[in-house]
Amino acid sequence: MAAPLPLPALHATHAGIWLAAPSGEVREASRGEAIARVAETPHILLNAPLAGQRLGYPDLSGLDLLELFAFVHPARFAVPTVAGLARAAGLEPVESDAEAAALLPRIAAALLAVFDDPSWAEREGAWTSNATLHRLGWGWAGVIAQRLPRPERAERMLFSRLPQWEEASDRPPPRPVSIGEAEAQERLTALTGHAAEAREGQRAFAAAAAAVFAPKERRDSPNMLVAEAGTGIGKTLAYLAPASLWAERANGPVWVSTFTKALQRQLDGEGHKIVADPTERAKRIVVRKGRENYLCLLNLEDALQGAFSGRAAVLAQLVGRWAAYSRDGDMVGGDLPGWLPSLFRRAGATALTDRRGECVYAGCPHYRRCFIERAERASRDADLVIANHALVMVNAARGRGVRPPERIVFDEGHHLFDAADSTFAVTLGGQEAIELRRWIVGPEKSSRGRRRGLPARLMDVASYDEQGAQALEAAVDAARLLPLDGWVGRIGEGAPFGPLERLLGEVRGTVYSRARAQDAGYGLETELAEPDGDLVAAAAAALEALESLQRPLAALGRRLEAVLEDAPDWLDSAARARVEGAVASLGWRGGALAAWIALLARIGGTADPDFVDWLAVERVEGREYDIAIQRRWLDPTRPLAATVLQPAQGVLVTSATLRGGAEEWAGAEQRSGAVHLPGKAQHFAASSPFDYATSAEVLIVNDLGRGDLPALAGAYARLIEAAGGGTLGLFTAIQRLKAVHARIADRLAREGLPLLAQHVDPIDTGTLVDIFRDDPRSSLLGTDALRDGVDVPGESLRLVVMERVPWPRPTVLHGARRMAGGGSVYDDRVVGARLAQAFGRLIRRQGDRGQFVILSAAMPSRLLSAFPPGVPVLRLPLDEAIARVRGFSRSAACAELVEAPPFSAPRSDEEYGRCPDGLFDPTSSGHTGH
Repeated sequence: MAAPLPLPALHATHAGIWLAAPSGEVREASRGEAIARVAETPHILLNAPLAGQRLGYPDLSGLDLLELFAFVHPARFAVPTVAGLARAAGLEPVESDAEAAALLPRIAAALLAVFDDPSWAEREGAWTSNATLHRLGWGWAGVIAQRLPRPERAERMLFSRLPQWEEASDRPPPRPVSIGEAEAQERLTALTGHAAEAREGQRAFAAAAAAVFAPKERRDSPNMLVAEAGTGIGKTLAYLAPASLWAERANGPVWVSTFTKALQRQLDGEGHKIVADPTERAKRIVVRKGRENYLCLLNLEDALQGAFSGRAAVLAQLVGRWAAYSRDGDMVGGDLPGWLPSLFRRAGATALTDRRGECVYAGCPHYRRCFIERAERASRDADLVIANHALVMVNAARGRGVRPPERIVFDEGHHLFDAADSTFAVTLGGQEAIELRRWIVGPEKSSRGRRRGLPARLMDVASYDEQGAQALEAAVDAARLLPLDGWVGRIGEGAPFGPLERLLGEVRGTVYSRARAQDAGYGLETELAEPDGDLVAAAAAALEALESLQRPLAALGRRLEAVLEDAPDWLDSAARARVEGAVASLGWRGGALAAWIALLARIGGTADPDFVDWLAVERVEGREYDIAIQRRWLDPTRPLAATVLQPAQGVLVTSATLRGGAEEWAGAEQRSGAVHLPGKAQHFAASSPFDYATSAEVLIVNDLGRGDLPALAGAYARLIEAAGGGTLGLFTAIQRLKAVHARIADRLAREGLPLLAQHVDPIDTGTLVDIFRDDPRSSLLGTDALRDGVDVPGESLRLVVMERVPWPRPTVLHGARRMAGGGSVYDDRVVGARLAQAFGRLIRRQGDRGQFVILSAAMPSRLLSAFPPGVPVLRLPLDEAIARVRGFSRSAACAELVEAPPFSAPRSDEEYGRCPDGLFDPTSSGHTGH
């Protein structure tokens, strides 16, 4: 075992602060002393931003073990806690916070000892990277330099170590084959294993899903199945069985689309059941995401060569280490630990991806190694493409020349409506407009970084084609009428520049004169109705400016297409790919411009009944950051059906809560887009196999006053204490979440019950869930992102607490849809779906037990249908609810003893003491007692 590193360490939690001396002595310290010690001597610590938050010292820095782990083991995940990192380093976790402080130097020593291991897989590039990090002043660099020997040969540069993708011929269209029900069930048996217990709901689902893969009989009428498959029936393998069989026989791809990254990872993890060989599996099962998720190698090169400075430059070096070992270069939900960017306050992380649509395609020196291009090409020949709803819709809407998916499985189908709502939305705001200006014009004044405008990206084309050069020049001139940096301040001061800023100034004035709750400090909005003369005139001037930009961009696109057709001598395959990329980018930018123009043309005219338009001022804690005119489809599944569903051969939409607790299918068909297809969709339903009557219960607390924040915080604290942790707290407002967390975090920590919180802890949501899953005594507070898509089976999640009924926010958009959807019936459908999704976090597998608590007496009885049939529902005071939670928790701890086989190993008094009185008699027949 490696000796502890002779450096001081600091461990800070809500329960206190502990300092460990190099000698190993540990003592508790005050915040002031800890800050003073860390300021004068670098300490080993874990997660500096989080520790700094606990100390009230945001500038805290030191020797962060997470950064060391990211250097030693890039592309490997570890739960970012003392226990998680100890396990990753091969050490035993400890129980107390004082022991945790002493363990930190031992973890550091164990990680550094890896350098002596000849089988260390991530050795290449480490010495070179650390030498650069040493020049950047990284704290660990000197320690590493003493232990990491210099390689005998010069290490290869990062970019030369990355594999290259190869061009391949286009895949032929898939063969028109059908899958029989029995064949689908036989494949399901092969995937689950012949020894596995047959689940009738799963087998029935596989049989029903087989029909989706038959050739469709009529134009615009895909074979569509809308399926509600309850939690626990195994729906993933049920649809993967016919999907994988069809892909093999037809030699065609099936796109499996999810809403959350967690389900993407789960689906990817099931791949070994379909294809055992890892090399072959990597070819046949591919994960696809939007371009903005992947590391851009050109941006990384710029960062490594000096475009970044300070902490951002350190992050770039660690990301470079990761890039050499990453499976796919996915920075968001892939094998880059989600906690790594947060250690650097996200400085530089977003600049390492292509979020501006500025890719130069084949003009990039790293084009052949590009992670994005590699994933896109791999998906062309894959059997299963694991994507997300947004990517499927965006690719279909933009028509990028790639054959749209013809067989699609939309898992988490209850999110299809929301995904379509975002995809087909139109936002004409300052942030969007200034981004378009930057994309066209390029860097202005003191702008830094690699950002390049159209003239730089199309220099060779402009020099070859005179008409194209003229169109490009005209587009740049017209783009200079778009907002400039500092536009928010100028509008606030009443001195806007150009027609677009003047329009946004009028929008702002209208919102402030009409919107309610102006003192709330958050976003304001008002319906775009009865605009005054100044707003109409400003819209007309802005419309003229946008049209003056649209014309040259359209002309430029036509000239680029002409260049592709003429194919001059300099247009080799790389240049062709770059021009084709520019044509595609101009196409979707032109589409956005056309939508803006249509939106402005409506101001002062007749409203379009298919759309909901409103004016908005976006604010955070009173600070304005955007002003916009918003447009949404009243029913966004209409464009979904037209662009995605109708061209497809077969579509399966499935979820555990697709009907939102209702018995009829009308709502599911409406929210999935099936109602807009000429043909009739098929339905399938399979209930969850769980015995909810004995494994769960719903408690509605009826004596908590609405708006009583101290009482709300006290209720959360007492419930979490009664459950012994393992609690997911769900809030409808971030401010209440923060207020409750501030009141109870220290109290719970002193009881050994860690409390995590979204929007409070400087940790990404995925990592918070990982920490929560890893520690059964921890609890997690969050908002909508945690209401579904969180899979925490077993002891780690045994209590869900909602602070109130999750009614929709009374926005302009919601009001319009509510009016069109039947008033309160629409509200009930939305709330029912949210309750069903939240309850679905509780029981994830056989043997799980838990309670669902709503801290609101205003819970209408009509909404109780959102919960599974048979679940006991009780309305009771808080004290009684806490007593039931305490008893339920002890019953769960005792369940293992109750179900123990006769003559099992003796148990301790402590274990028997967990059982409520009378529940378990250790002297009863079949048990040996102790």
